[in-house]
Amino acid sequence: MVSSADLYGRGIGFPPRVGPNGQMQWSAGELNVRESICIILRTRPGERLMRPDFGCGLDRYLFEPNSVSTLRLIQEEVKTALARWEPRITLEDVVVATNPEDPRAVDITIVYTLIATRQRERVGISVALQT
Repeated sequence: MVSSADLYGRGIGFPPRVGPNGQMQWSAGELNVRESICIILRTRPGERLMRPDFGCGLDRYLFEPNSVSTLRLIQEEVKTALARWEPRITLEDVVVATNPEDPRAVDITIVYTLIATRQRERVGISVALQT
C-alpha cells in the first residue's frame, strides 16, 4: 500500500521549527500539501533565491482599501498562484472575505481536492491589509 508521504512527498515544516531532537521538523503527506499552500501564499515574488517568480504577492495589497474590488483581486491572485505552483491539488474554491473581528484584514479560505486520493480539504489564512 502506498503511504500519503509517497503520494504527496515531504518537506521542511511550515512554519520552520526544530523538534525535540534538535533537528528541523519535516511534514509529509496531506500536511505537506497544506503547508505548501501556506508557503506559496506567504512568499513574495522575488523573495526566493533561484526562483524569483515563486509566490503569490499578497503583500502588494497592503494599504489597499478593504473593498469588494480588492477582495476580487486577492481571489484571482490566489487562484493564479496555486494553479501555477501546487500541482498536487485541484482548486475547487477560493473565498476572500473581510475578517469580522478586524476590518483591516481579510480571511482567505481555499477549498481543494487532493488529486491522488480525491480527498477534499480546506485551509484558511488571514492577511492584514493595513498594519
